Amino acid sequence: MDAVTLSLPPVPVRTVSASASTSYSVPVSSSWSVAARQRLWTLRTRPRFRNHSSAVPQLTVTCGAGVAEINESQFKETVLEANRPVLVEFVATWCGPCRLISPAMESLAKEYEDRLIVVKIDHDANPRLIEEYKVYGLPTLILFKNGEEVPESRREGAITKSKLKVYVDDLLKSISVS
Repeated sequence: MDAVTLSLPPVPVRTVSASASTSYSVPVSSSWSVAARQRLWTLRTRPRFRNHSSAVPQLTVTCGAGVAEINESQFKETVLEANRPVLVEFVATWCGPCRLISPAMESLAKEYEDRLIVVKIDHDANPRLIEEYKVYGLPTLILFKNGEEVPESRREGAITKSKLKVYVDDLLKSISVS
């Protein structure tokens, strides 16, 4: 077989600076229709990435009637001086698993309202508490009774509603609260 050599015309390339994001290289042939060249020009000049900061939803971890959100100044009165056990949930607005278990925590707070207080503490707004209680993962659940952390009560990560109920029931049995 004979080797075939192809001679191609030079391809025009558009060079752009690193900060621009509006161009890419496509050879334009004079045989292209006017409409095709206009579409290509539109694609070349249309910004690739736009700042949609106003369209980004602001995510929050909401608290319903059963779960109160507290801060560092309320912690001593609400948690350490409480007459009932207190389940503290450390959360953050940017934490997906925190938002995921929020409905389960609301349901739990309503179901156990006579035996247990449930509160949320925002991770970003309360760095002293995060450091003091060594919260490394989110969400973190810690049960307090008589102003102290109940041993073996710490739990990190998302949890289903049914497993959350089993977790709380076991903790309440272990500290003799029925």
